[in-house]
Order: sequence, then C-alpha cells, then structure tokens
Amino acid sequence: MTMNRRDLGKGFAAMGGLALPALIGGQAQAQRAQDTLRIVFRDAVPNIDPYYNSQRTGLILGHQFMDGLVHRNPENFEIVPALATAWNWVDTTTLDFTLRQGVKFHDGSDFTADDVVYTVNTVSKPEARVATPSNYAWMDRAEKTGTHSVRLHLKRPTPAALEYLALVTPIWPQAYRERVGADGFARAPVGTGPYRVTRVDVASIVEYERFDGYYQGGPKGRPAIRRITARFVTDAATELTELLAQRVDWIWNMNPDQIDNVNRLPFLQALQQESMRIGYLSLDAAGRSGAGNPMTNLKVRQAVWHAIDRQALADRLVRGGSRVPIAPCYPSQFGCNADAAVRYDFNPAKARQLLAEAGFPNGFEIELTSYVQPRQWSEAVQSYLQAVGIRARLNLMQVAAQIQRAWRGELAMSMGSWGSYSVNDVSALLPNFFDGGNDDYARDPELQRMLVEGGSTADAEARKRAYDAAIRRITEQAYWVPLHTYVNTYAFQRQLEFKAFPDELPRFYLAKWK
Repeated sequence: MTMNRRDLGKGFAAMGGLALPALIGGQAQAQRAQDTLRIVFRDAVPNIDPYYNSQRTGLILGHQFMDGLVHRNPENFEIVPALATAWNWVDTTTLDFTLRQGVKFHDGSDFTADDVVYTVNTVSKPEARVATPSNYAWMDRAEKTGTHSVRLHLKRPTPAALEYLALVTPIWPQAYRERVGADGFARAPVGTGPYRVTRVDVASIVEYERFDGYYQGGPKGRPAIRRITARFVTDAATELTELLAQRVDWIWNMNPDQIDNVNRLPFLQALQQESMRIGYLSLDAAGRSGAGNPMTNLKVRQAVWHAIDRQALADRLVRGGSRVPIAPCYPSQFGCNADAAVRYDFNPAKARQLLAEAGFPNGFEIELTSYVQPRQWSEAVQSYLQAVGIRARLNLMQVAAQIQRAWRGELAMSMGSWGSYSVNDVSALLPNFFDGGNDDYARDPELQRMLVEGGSTADAEARKRAYDAAIRRITEQAYWVPLHTYVNTYAFQRQLEFKAFPDELPRFYLAKWK
C-alpha cells in the first residue's frame, strides 16, 4: 500500500477519536508480548555480509550479529575491548592483539586467532572484491602469534586503524565460511554478536534471535528484546503507513514534515539526531559517462555549485540543525579543514554567466540520478539547476541500482549520501571518491597523490597539509558538491525505549520495552 502526502494527512486525521484505543491495545501490545521488535528499512541490501555492500542499512544489519576486534563506545567514541581484550602498537605499522578466550560463534565453534588471520588476509586483498576497498587497503596481512594472539601488519601508518577495526572489520568464522562458501555465508551468516541471524531474504526480510551464548564482558551486552524482524519496503509512504497502522515498531529517515503529526499520536514518538552523513552531488568531470558530458567543463561544474541554495536545503528541507559543509567531508573528521576549501555562494546570476562562458548560453539537458529520500530533496536540487538553465531529468532509483550504475561509469550527475562508516577521519571519505576507484568521477592523478600522502604517515601535521591540499583541489575543480549534513529522523512506538547516537548506527541490542 502506498499513500501520497494528501492521503497521509487524511490517515493522521482518521486516527483520532474511537480508532485510537483499538490501535493502542492491538498489534503493538501483541508484538511486545511476543518480545519481537519489528523494524523497516527502505533499501534492501544485496548481501547481508557487511563486507559486500556499501549501504548504511547493510552496516546496521551486520552490526547486530557480528563483532570486531575492538568496539567504539557510541557515547564518547572511545575504543574499548571486544573480541580482543588488549592491543599494543609495536611501531607505526605493527599492531599486536590479545584475543578474548571462551568466545563462541553462533554455530557453536570457538573463536580463535585463525579466524582473525583468515578475515584480514581475505578482505585486504583485491581479489576479495569487497564493496569498499579503501576501508581495508591500509592492511597488509595478519599473522597468528599464538592461539589467542595476532599481529596485524599495516602497509602504511594508519592513525585511524582502530576505528576501522571497530566499525567495518567484523570477524568471519573461518571453518564455517570455507565450508559453505561466500554465497552460503550470505544466505546463513554466522558471527559472534548479541543476535544471531535466523532467516535471510535480502529482497524482503532478515530475522534475528537473541544469542544467549554472547560472551561475558562483550561491549554490546545481552539484548533485552528476544527477536528482531527487519523488513524492506520500497518507499517512504509505505513505511510510514506501516508505522501508523502499528504493523512495525521503528522506522527512520521519514520526511521531517511528519514529525509533529507523529508526535501528536499517543502511541508514537519521533526524534531527530544529526549524523556523520553528508549529502552530495557527484559531477562527472572525468567524462566516464561520455566525452561530450558538459560536466567535463570546469565552468559548468562551478555553475552547479553557484546554482544550488545549499543553506536553504539544510534549513527548510533537512531541518533539525542540518549544516552545510564547506569542505567535502564531515566537519568533525580529522583533516576536514573548512579553511582549505574554495567557497561558492548561492549566486544564480553567476551560474548563468559561467554556463554562457562555457558555451551553454541556453543551458543543456542532463540526467540527474538520485536515491535520496524524501524525494523533495532531489526535486529541490533539480529546480535550482533548472532555474539557471540546466534541465536535469530526475531519475529516482533504489540505492543498490544507482551504485551499480555509478560503478559502471554511467552517471553524469548523481545525488547520494556518504556516512564514512562513521569513521571520524577523512580517510573514510575522500579516498572512496577520489582514489581512482569505482566511485571516482574526477580521475585526477594529482589529487590521488595528495590522498596517498595524507594516508601514508602518522605525522598529524603532514596529514593535515596533504588533506588541505586535497580539499583545495577538489573545491577549486568543483568535482563534488557537499550539500548538507544529514539529520536522522526516527519514529517508533512509545512503548519502545530507543536511543539515537550521532554515528548513525542504531543499536537495537540496547533497545527495550518500557
């Protein structure tokens, strides 16, 4: 079932009066009695193994059932023990770990050093074809130094190594994965986390059950809720309709316009939390989508920057304290220096002048792809572009489909978002878009050199200088437009105790019924 905005308004109105007692005492109470948390996401993932998708939903799904060597405390970003109880920097490229004993995988097998070595030595190699190679390109190899000890060798000094290990490097069970293969693991994944996966259908649903064998002292703790069902729907209206009808207990990233309406209902609540995700507009400066693409012209790209009122997008559409990043990164990330960026004001007249100078006095037509929801955000960017003569044909897509087209080099102009896997370092963002990989639509060797320089030293000042130079070049060349920070909008049953964190990683293992 889908509803437009007018229908949604009618739906809210219809939930007054006599309808409410039935709703309050109905399905939500029943699910609470069954100890099941029902959540909905708008983007199905191609693979529940977090190594093989770059979507935030995939990271969230994996975080509930897999653990890494270390864990980042969401309250203060402190790195704390997980599958490793201790670690020590031997030198700038060598890291020793003491592993926790007595840990079981969900299939009952023991966690050992062999599992860590197998995981690291697989995902760090190009032939693994992981979704985001830059997350693991800094690792050289792991070696077993004892039954419960491992040495990790780095290709280069990587100050953010522990953050990557905490957020994007969960440990596979070697024996199980080798037995069932990568495809078998995706269908029936096994980890060491507080929940175990009981069913996977990547097109429709993932089901979890509390893992009562979760190890003592684990940083995620024992979940209060026994079961989770995570369903996938295709659009925001269906998602909200499901919440209103109390067929689900939790959704996120609904249209902020609906916050007040949701909070008027006695059985629902909504809240907002800024995250480390930024919305962006990628421009095909390299001509991957065709040599005649207007985005290969610097003045056209500069016109795009001047054409969009990014502050209005943040204030009027995203809301909730959304900010406009001056540099192409999240402001708190190490190396994200706004002072190094070339600034572009909202100036439609300047945009039209630049288009004329570039040989497009009457503008041009171009495809604008976007998976961004709510769709009004994409439509606003489309309108700003059309106002200066860039007639963008908006093509709204599912996340996975747009990623596939991006990797094939088919997108002249595309809207998306990037959460840096919540790693608070620009090495989690800039290399993904500018190191020559699938998402790089600049293909700038000088910029690539700067990023290698910034990622090859532990010297903070040297890293800052390199990243300053990279930010200056990205903005001078107008390769990639940072539009706004994201503010996640959560809506859920009032009976559910749920806390949002700024790293955009919902922790359902911390949720409980009131």
